[in-house]
Amino acid sequence: MPRKVLIALNTAWNLVNFRAGLIRALVAKGYEVVAVAPSDEYAARLAELGCRFVALPMDNKGTHPGRDLLLFFRFLKLLRRERPDVFLGYTVKPNVYGSLAAHVLGIPVVNNIAGLGAVFIRDNWLTRLVQLLYKTALSRSHHVFFQNDEDSLMFVERGLVAADKVSRLPGSGVDLNKFYYQPVLEQGNNQFRFLLVARMLRDKGIGEYVDGARIVRKKYPNVIFQLLGFVDVENPTAISNGEIIAWEKEGVVEYLGAADDVRPYLAAADCVVLPSYREGVPRSLLEAAAIGRPIIATDAVGCRDVVDDGVNGLLCCVADVSDLVEKLLIMVEMPFEMRGAMGLAGRKKVELEFDEQIVINFYLRVIKKIIESR
Repeated sequence: MPRKVLIALNTAWNLVNFRAGLIRALVAKGYEVVAVAPSDEYAARLAELGCRFVALPMDNKGTHPGRDLLLFFRFLKLLRRERPDVFLGYTVKPNVYGSLAAHVLGIPVVNNIAGLGAVFIRDNWLTRLVQLLYKTALSRSHHVFFQNDEDSLMFVERGLVAADKVSRLPGSGVDLNKFYYQPVLEQGNNQFRFLLVARMLRDKGIGEYVDGARIVRKKYPNVIFQLLGFVDVENPTAISNGEIIAWEKEGVVEYLGAADDVRPYLAAADCVVLPSYREGVPRSLLEAAAIGRPIIATDAVGCRDVVDDGVNGLLCCVADVSDLVEKLLIMVEMPFEMRGAMGLAGRKKVELEFDEQIVINFYLRVIKKIIESR
């Protein structure tokens, strides 16, 4: 009978876009994989990966005690029925309530803290509550992966997890065959294209990007600023549809909507920008670097892991429009050959540090060790 691994996230979209490689690798190793998330239009695609999908409703944005307690009992019921050999938790709610339910049933837990999000940017009662929940949930976990050293150190220093249980993963990794190197083409019509790929949230630096676009376009009217990503209306820092429409009418940015395949948009860009306030390790920057695009990002947790300043991109200060504008102008005015060298350096960095296979191998080793010890 094959060993069973249950992997839980907050959306089926997340499973398909960020964990497909891991799921395929587990299936190839002979594991039975059960993928758990709220159902959405991406759920049907999970069968193509060789796993079995189980829908589990969860309130991803709220902190209502009653709904969170209900989620804990839903996880408890599901895990009691499935009895996996290992529980893999991602995102806040599965990491907290899924882990707690697994601990009750004696199921080994491996957590992945991919990014701390808006709640850790601020310091308020919600931050303290989330920290308490994490401390309780992670106390009995077998292993906890972080995507950058700063998040890992924070959790250890605050006593949220034991130091001997943690290790760092290079983000969620990039499929280097899918995101292959594509040299940028020199624009004959003097157009330059910036692209920001992210959920439309203020904490991603969308506001600073738009303000910077206004300033840059006064000097270089042909420079194009694009936004790609879905509007997360339930998020407290969400950019509204109305704001995006207004920006388009103003002519400051082009909103491209959301896309399952971002590669054509990355390939068409001259530079990819992410002025985020805090990240785990941003997948959009890894994918941009993989295909050979120079990057502008903030000198913030997670972002600085991808960008070697002056080598494969430029770093700017967080929430600082004037500094962002300075870096945007440097990139526009930079010789084409220098931008090409930056793009090539980014590709080499991703090959050495962020290959998806590195992440998969970490998981396979940890899961094998857990199963062999049972």
